[in-house]
Amino acid sequence: MDLGIAGRWALVCGASRGLGWGCARALALEGVHVVMTARGAEALAAAAAQLRAELPPGARNRILTVAADVTTDAGRAALFSVADGPGADFDILVTNAGGPPPGDFRQWDRDTWLRALEANMLAPIELIKATVDGMAARGFGRIVNITSSAVKAPIDILGLSNGARSGLTGFVAGLARSALAAQGVTINNLLPGKFATDRLRATLQAAADKSGQPLEVIEAAQRQQIPARRFGTPQEFGAICAFLCSVHAAYITGQNLLVDGGAYPGTF
Repeated sequence: MDLGIAGRWALVCGASRGLGWGCARALALEGVHVVMTARGAEALAAAAAQLRAELPPGARNRILTVAADVTTDAGRAALFSVADGPGADFDILVTNAGGPPPGDFRQWDRDTWLRALEANMLAPIELIKATVDGMAARGFGRIVNITSSAVKAPIDILGLSNGARSGLTGFVAGLARSALAAQGVTINNLLPGKFATDRLRATLQAAADKSGQPLEVIEAAQRQQIPARRFGTPQEFGAICAFLCSVHAAYITGQNLLVDGGAYPGTF
């Protein structure tokens, strides 16, 4: 299926690894010009090189990188001043940030909460604000926020993530149903479950260390809790993201799409 987005410009956050990289990859393989951003310059450069190597011979779309902290004004400004790039004229925006650490809410002070809100709610809103009017003026825009399955089914030790990401979800629910919907701009959230990423591996290793059980045992137990009996891959997550960014998804907006192998047990 031709997704109809070749030649568009996309900004993908947290693109040096994991789900962000999967989204950048899928868009690039569809012929989209991709600006990849993450904090670590070395990892970002390596990810971009890997992605360029996967492009088909003769591909004309560009892969650019900006090492920046998107929670800061300076970091966001750097994204919109890419040399020979789109400036503020992104057609596609994929927001993504690593989740805040788990823990007991009694241990979190105000600064801890503010860091979680900056990364997982306020920075995405600032990026949306910087791009959405241009999208509307051109009559095409796709915004995908990578949040978490914990928005749908909160996890007690992930209170920082539950709170900050739910705030973003509530904001998007209203914005997606504004006049933007009639101007060709869609805004949706992808809620990942367990995917084979560095973050999941670190979480499972911590559980193994705490329990004294081998990592393989912990992994097997986690997979058994998923009806698909496996973890997802960044590549298949990216494919879903790319579809939401396509011309074929123009009638999908304001939605929270669970991508969890069937782990969420509810009807709604």
